[in-house]
Amino acid sequence: MAAKRVDRGERLIHAPRARVFRALTDGTAVAAWLAPADMTARIQAFDPRPGGAFWLTLTFKDAAHATPGKASADSDKVEGTFAEIVPDERIVWAVTFPSDDPSYGGVMRMTWTFEDAAGGTLVTIRAEDVPPGISAADHQTGLDSSLANLAAWCERG
Repeated sequence: MAAKRVDRGERLIHAPRARVFRALTDGTAVAAWLAPADMTARIQAFDPRPGGAFWLTLTFKDAAHATPGKASADSDKVEGTFAEIVPDERIVWAVTFPSDDPSYGGVMRMTWTFEDAAGGTLVTIRAEDVPPGISAADHQTGLDSSLANLAAWCERG
């Protein structure tokens, strides 16, 4: 059996852990910062409690983007649950990507951790069981972009 892929991102955010945590538990905030730079996000449901569900659509800003979306030519659908929430320390999402393409199948576990660091909060994302249809390079670009957006959101206050 092939090893399950793990992707990772990390960034120092110049904001307290409580503010960073709130940015991941407020649907309006998530819609504002989660999408990578070349996409927009729209939240359909957001229930931030253990076992609570969220659904969102990520849409490419440029219809002529290089990589097709998972759900359609220009969008990705994301369905998830809050598998674990430890206030100001960790949030775990169990995420699926509804698609006709089986290479996007399975459940990806995304663990967001928050640690005190000099100057703010060190945020780490660990994505486990990444579907093989998501290229490692594209995923790393997306993780880094989301972290940069999160930093901008939190550092504005």
